[in-house]
Amino acid sequence: MKAFLDDDFLLTNDTAKILFHNHAKKMPIIDYHCHINPKEIAEDRRFENITQLWLGGDHYKWRLMRANGVAEAYITGDAPDKEKFMKWADTLSKCIGNPIYHWSHLELQRYFGYYGPLNARTAEEVWELCNARLANPYMSARNIIKNSNVTHLCTTDDPVDSLIWHDKIKSDASFNVVVLPAWRPDKAMNLEKDDYLKYISTLSEVCSVTIDSFDTLIEALNKRILYFHERGCRLSDHGLDYIFYSPASGEAVRNIFKKRLNGIMPTREEMLQFKTAFLLEMGKAYTKLGWAMQLHYGCKRNNNTRAFNRLGPDTGFDCIDNSSTAAQLADLLDALNNNDSLPKTIIYSLNPNDNAYIDSVIGCFQDDSCICKLQHGSAWWFNDHKTGMLDHMTTLANMGMLSGFVGMLTDSRSFISYTRHEYFRRILCDMIGGWVENGEYPADYTALGELVENISYNNALRYFEFNKLI
Repeated sequence: MKAFLDDDFLLTNDTAKILFHNHAKKMPIIDYHCHINPKEIAEDRRFENITQLWLGGDHYKWRLMRANGVAEAYITGDAPDKEKFMKWADTLSKCIGNPIYHWSHLELQRYFGYYGPLNARTAEEVWELCNARLANPYMSARNIIKNSNVTHLCTTDDPVDSLIWHDKIKSDASFNVVVLPAWRPDKAMNLEKDDYLKYISTLSEVCSVTIDSFDTLIEALNKRILYFHERGCRLSDHGLDYIFYSPASGEAVRNIFKKRLNGIMPTREEMLQFKTAFLLEMGKAYTKLGWAMQLHYGCKRNNNTRAFNRLGPDTGFDCIDNSSTAAQLADLLDALNNNDSLPKTIIYSLNPNDNAYIDSVIGCFQDDSCICKLQHGSAWWFNDHKTGMLDHMTTLANMGMLSGFVGMLTDSRSFISYTRHEYFRRILCDMIGGWVENGEYPADYTALGELVENISYNNALRYFEFNKLI
């Protein structure tokens, strides 16, 4: 029987052990999609206790605590931090088979030097150990990032954001991690939202552009895109409920936007026509600047209305949706391609049933402008567990080119979630090692080592052109 979370955790064959320990383990990290607050990096936040670092904003953990029958006061409420931690420790011990069990214990090992299990019996010991470590300056936000071997980190930022914190970070020569904004224009696209007109007013003010038409909306956004680009932004991110493609004439789109400006809510079909035109315009801008476009979709959000009304969004009440189709994705990419405005694109579906169709569609649009210009994004959210990652990468390998994959991201609000990259790399090496030992690929350790190092780090550096940033 293997020891719990030992050095060869998840590595079940000799080739896997060689690939991980000699290659994957040493590679730095590019976290090209996360939700860390840049203000906390700029101010080098310190954490008073492990609850603040571990449970604040982590809806993965909150969902498990609710499943364990924990009262909301100990999750998002005003219960003392220590009591929240004790409830989490009891919950975690019951989460066999859940990746959070592995992530949490990897974090305890890597950042706090604790190698035992966390449960109700050990909770007091772990609480004291972690808090003592957090009192040390090497556990500040910046030091955690540096000591995790992170070279590049991309936050998630709205077009109206000033990016003042990114500027402060860049101007501080004592911090050598490159922290870049990533463009997230959802609020400018989602004209069905009740606060849409208020947002457009804010965007208009920030851009010094009077937004009174679809054309001036795009003018304002292009102005902000250049502002982001000057600050190192090289990728966008769109959070979509589902993939759509509903083309309309320019006149029709302008009329739809004018209708919304006049306070009249467009029909569902009109909304899809507007959003299609919006994405096509964004594609033009991204292509011109060499940005990558990320499309995240397949999520049905805020399903528990009572909880949403009480706690707001991103609190653990979202689920997988199955409303997207390959035809819509193919048509959207084709429309971008026909206008010479298909940027480097990473496609993520929250529904694992979409893996094969994504890989079949992106194969239609690869070209000589970039290695794996179209990417099947890393197993995401409800899929970033061992089974989900294996399914994703196996399908990608079966139907495309795994060697060009840009690898893992954290998609996290936590400063110690970088062990997710280690978790991913162990799974990657074990999968490849299994193929080699089964005679499906030669035991060429030079080629295999290069492949693993590329997926772990080098591909992302190349794909996002971070190596070209001054």
